[in-house]
Amino acid sequence: MIGIVPLAEALTKAVNVGLDLVEMSPNAKPPVCKILDFSRYKYDAKKKMQESKKKQKKHSLKEMKFKVNIGQGDFDVKINKIKKFLESGDKVKVCLIFKGREIVYKDKTGKEMFEKILGSIGELAKIDAEPKMEGKQMLMVLSASS
Repeated sequence: MIGIVPLAEALTKAVNVGLDLVEMSPNAKPPVCKILDFSRYKYDAKKKMQESKKKQKKHSLKEMKFKVNIGQGDFDVKINKIKKFLESGDKVKVCLIFKGREIVYKDKTGKEMFEKILGSIGELAKIDAEPKMEGKQMLMVLSASS
């Protein structure tokens, strides 16, 4: 802490020490400056930013597509994938795709399929978005229950 110093004197002090004069707070009255190694300051700021990014948990939305006439083996594989996604903290968008004439019975088959999916997952998930139709797909969003 040197105090309030004229600009020319501050620059000569910085040059004598072999460092840079960096303006930290330009809007303050008077402006606040520091004498420091600017390249080292930028390096430390970059490292601090990288460290804070590492600590952030990214929640992504995974998508799993089902068809109405899915085999039991394929169904089990997809359910296991959904469980892994939920355990890792991701949200899962479950799509039920209707082809051709299957869409005529969308209410019955779609609800049965989603009930079967929810029954297989159990208490691992909670419903974020209720099942709804979008074109030829029925969608539902699940997230891990706390």
